Amino acid sequence: MVQWSDFERATIQDIFSKIDSGVVGPAALSRCLIVYPWTQRYFGSFGNLYNADAITSNPKVAAHGKVVLAGLEKAVKNMDDIKTTYKDLSVLHSEKLHVDPDNFNLLSDCLTIVVASQMGEAFTADVQAAFQKFLAVVVASLRKQYH
Repeated sequence: MVQWSDFERATIQDIFSKIDSGVVGPAALSRCLIVYPWTQRYFGSFGNLYNADAITSNPKVAAHGKVVLAGLEKAVKNMDDIKTTYKDLSVLHSEKLHVDPDNFNLLSDCLTIVVASQMGEAFTADVQAAFQKFLAVVVASLRKQYH
């Protein structure tokens, strides 16, 4: 079980109370698909992903980005047991979708960049450390079924 300091817990909750999931989710997923084009193979049903403009304007990418953020918000509400919270999602991604688990790290990095750009100077090193710890726990929980 992960131990969260009061600062970490408050910081994660504060970040998610301030960001617009309708902007951050689509932006992070779009960035991931553009910067790491091999991740596009899991989104064949999304249509045109041939260039950055097509990806950022694709409504299916935007919708799935919102789903990703909703999943993270669920983790925020269950910080003391993220692994159990993500059990079914881990099974889905590993057994049905066959997603390369390294892609969770790539999306996590893109999410950090987008959140940092939205928060500006408020995204201090301490805030980043708490956010990345949270994302590392989420990624570990998603990877759990792969072991």
